[in-house]
Amino acid sequence: IAPALGSHKKKVMKPLAERMRPRTLQEYKGQEHLVGQGAVLRQAIESGKVPSFILWGQPGIGKTTLARIIANELKRPFQTLSAINSGVKDVREAIQRAKGQRFFDSPNPILFIDEIHRFSKSQQDSLLGAVEEGTITLFGATTENPSFEVIPALLSRCQVYVLQPLSKAHLVALIDEALLQDEFLKGQDIKIEEYEAMLLHSGGDARKLYNILELVTNY
Repeated sequence: IAPALGSHKKKVMKPLAERMRPRTLQEYKGQEHLVGQGAVLRQAIESGKVPSFILWGQPGIGKTTLARIIANELKRPFQTLSAINSGVKDVREAIQRAKGQRFFDSPNPILFIDEIHRFSKSQQDSLLGAVEEGTITLFGATTENPSFEVIPALLSRCQVYVLQPLSKAHLVALIDEALLQDEFLKGQDIKIEEYEAMLLHSGGDARKLYNILELVTNY
């Protein structure tokens, strides 16, 4: 990568991965088997009847982004918890907030739990009633097989959707779009001479790929 010569006064920005986070299904890369035309999740979104589900796949392939996009498409209240730093108390508070957001026949608020496999049995148990009664629609994300990490009672109330690794074409497209669209990168004269090293070091993780791109262009 050969950036343009000369000094550049940098301003404080969010990380590139956040700046380039897709906001719509049209911008989203990959998972055509789930959100492509006629695919199962696309049909559910278009009908407005999305079930509680768990997204299972490797890091950096769009689980959190897809959950946010679906919530936005459905125009539903959206709360998020990380299983790393949330306990039963946090879950109960989120459920109470969701109850306060329900009006008459309005759709269920969405509760997204990242790394749901890190929740203990008691934490997962605390979700059961709210999911069963329709107080919330649960979206979970995990890098681990939910059949082993999610309790059967909760798993039986959720669909499991497996996300596939991003292809080379998807990853190259992410780089090219960042260079053309990002508010900082598009102002630089950057030429990609070869993609292989960045793709290799990213390991198929889009977040890592953006970090690498940002690193090599941050001069």
